[in-house]
Amino acid sequence: MDSRVEMDDETENKGGMWFLDQKLDQPMDEEAGRLRNMYREKKFSALLLLRLAFQSLGVVYGDLGTSPLYVFYNTFPRGIDDTEDVVGALSLIIYSLTLIPLLKYVFVVCRANDNGQGGTFALYSLLCRHAKIKTIPNQHRTDEELTTYSRTTFPEKSFAAKTKGWLERQASRKNSLLMLVLVGTCMVIGDGILTPAISVLSAAGGIKVDHPGMSNDVVVLVAVIILVGLFSVQHYGTDKVGWLFAPIVLLWFILIGAIGIINIFKYDSSVLRAFSPVHIYRYFKRGGKDRWTSLGGILLCMTGTEALFADLAHFPVLAVQIAFTVVVFPCLLLAYTGQAAYLMKNKDHVIDVFYRSIPDSIYWPVFIIATLAAIVASQATISATFSIIKQALALGCFPRVKVVHTSKKFLGQIYIPDINWILMILCIAVTAGFKNQSQIGNAYGTAVVIVMLATTLLMILIMLLVWHCHWILVLIFTGLSLVVECTYFSAVLFKVDQGGWVPLVIAAAFLVVMCVWHYGTVKRYEFEMHSKVSMAWILGLGPSLGLVRVPGIGLVYTELASGVPHIFSHFITNLPAIHSVVVFVCVKYLPVYTVPEEERFLVKRIGPKSFHMFRCVARYGYKDLHKKDDDFEKKLFDNLFLFVRLESMMEGCSDSDEYSVYGQQTERSREGLMMKSLGTSNSVDTAVSSGDSIVPVKSPAHANNMTASSGQASSQTDELEFLNTCRDAGVVHIMGNTVVRARRDSRFYKKIAVDYIYAFLRKICRENSVIFHVPHESLLNVGQIFYV
Repeated sequence: MDSRVEMDDETENKGGMWFLDQKLDQPMDEEAGRLRNMYREKKFSALLLLRLAFQSLGVVYGDLGTSPLYVFYNTFPRGIDDTEDVVGALSLIIYSLTLIPLLKYVFVVCRANDNGQGGTFALYSLLCRHAKIKTIPNQHRTDEELTTYSRTTFPEKSFAAKTKGWLERQASRKNSLLMLVLVGTCMVIGDGILTPAISVLSAAGGIKVDHPGMSNDVVVLVAVIILVGLFSVQHYGTDKVGWLFAPIVLLWFILIGAIGIINIFKYDSSVLRAFSPVHIYRYFKRGGKDRWTSLGGILLCMTGTEALFADLAHFPVLAVQIAFTVVVFPCLLLAYTGQAAYLMKNKDHVIDVFYRSIPDSIYWPVFIIATLAAIVASQATISATFSIIKQALALGCFPRVKVVHTSKKFLGQIYIPDINWILMILCIAVTAGFKNQSQIGNAYGTAVVIVMLATTLLMILIMLLVWHCHWILVLIFTGLSLVVECTYFSAVLFKVDQGGWVPLVIAAAFLVVMCVWHYGTVKRYEFEMHSKVSMAWILGLGPSLGLVRVPGIGLVYTELASGVPHIFSHFITNLPAIHSVVVFVCVKYLPVYTVPEEERFLVKRIGPKSFHMFRCVARYGYKDLHKKDDDFEKKLFDNLFLFVRLESMMEGCSDSDEYSVYGQQTERSREGLMMKSLGTSNSVDTAVSSGDSIVPVKSPAHANNMTASSGQASSQTDELEFLNTCRDAGVVHIMGNTVVRARRDSRFYKKIAVDYIYAFLRKICRENSVIFHVPHESLLNVGQIFYV
């Protein structure tokens, strides 16, 4: 008994050391990980929370903070007839900021984060874990045992269970939900184009205020130069200059708040009566359609709210809430109130009210800070666009593009060159094409309100399936959100022909690309599923697979997490030889933000040992990156060899669809393996000896200790030597080059989508061999064609 306890302590220590080494290898900021863990344990000190709240200003609130540059001008593009309209507009701004950014997002939506990750895809990933709504059904039951695969359960007869069943019952509902997510995503991409355009153009407009005779073309030229510089330095990332963002944004909020206070007492403090909602009623009563369409300008006071949720990343919700309630919200209210006070006495200055209301003594310092704040706001939106496209790529909804990791510390800092230059071209086109804030503001408002509506609809499902809220609470949240957002949406519809069409066209183009790509991805997966080879066929070939077994290891890439892919049968039908060792490799993304390194690989054996056939599934989250320096091939073989060492303790072989799961274990399997390795029992627990077992692994050293005491050490050593010999002989990566074609009897729009759009996207996007960093001399492409 004493020896068993000693052995258990030793293996636990070794397992812990291995776990630590694996964690340190992950490409994520150690401090951010430590802070997130502390947040989960609710051990934040007040000082640490304040520091995080300060840091969140530069990342989360840049876009929302620059809205005072252009709100009043877009609200009254034709000028102000009655000063009472200013009070009514201010009242609308105050209550819009209170209802949407403060109550809805900061205190409700931000709590729906996925382990700290926010945004449309984070909500969708939460829903995918709580209901079977993913359009590509490539998940295995072992995926649910990941430490990051957190989800809640609910009674079978509850309202949540009925909602879940309603969603899962028809594929059309799953597709509609995905379409809603994609529409929201496309509008966020539109924000990535319009935010830099309107922010930088508005900031650059300060030059003309001080020099009235200057042409507007000069302002546009300055804005374009700034935008070109902004997009040109994206490949450097924000790791080196990110520490500047928070001080710049904090100084910006302090300045606009202080200027607001000065203007309130200097011009007209009576605007404070706008805090009474009765002025909203009077505002609409005095005018008709013009008052209603002015909501499209007032909507801009909430721009950046969606980025607030999408950019949560490394900050706890409490820190974001503190930053908004203590700094952002009061400073924004003061800024808008101060501008309204100035307009009460100078209603003709509505076009450039922000710069006109600045005291002369600090005009140029404020101009410099405003320009820097606009750049920070643009940077945050561009980074959010990169992030959401990376998530869409992981979901199979975006063509394979190059993703560059710009920071060794922060997991979320990425750069996508192709998208960067597309955004730059579109952003310059919008800036130079419209040349004024009004039409860009109309376009911006359309994108913002559609993203908000998409978030509200997703939050309804989150509250039901994830939070298990009572339907009355869900109804209250939905009613309040939709009343406000649908009101604004109806207003922006009047401005579609005045610039509001821009985000709709941009979103439609990206939506077509994403839908067509996702359709092709689903069809390719269905083709592999329906044409996969049965295990009986493999067993019928015999140990040599009916062919010559040549030295080396063949890595056959497939999208299937189970079964033998059609590419394999197609390959051996056309070639009379196959490698001595065959490993079917499946790289798949799960609806989690990350998969821990020690839980990434699943390994199983296919057929008897004499066949030397294995399957390895590598799992990633939507935030994970498949980088070159990850040394994917080496880690794959390390896990394969580790599996062979442990398998010698198992009875029989696994030819089912189950895997040996590394880093995930049960008490029964641990005890069974320990008893067998110590010789304390002649039989192994049924959970261990069965072919469907989950094999616990802590470290290679742990595996060697257990294997040394096993009677099958000799056969294990022989197979390891055989695998090493084959590896030294050479590794060949076998990939399918599948061509998708529409059937002859297909409708014309399907032929256009598949034969032209999808084919073009496949041609220009990155090949799998490039994504997996396969050496060109080791690549073998197997061509095949199928019709949809």
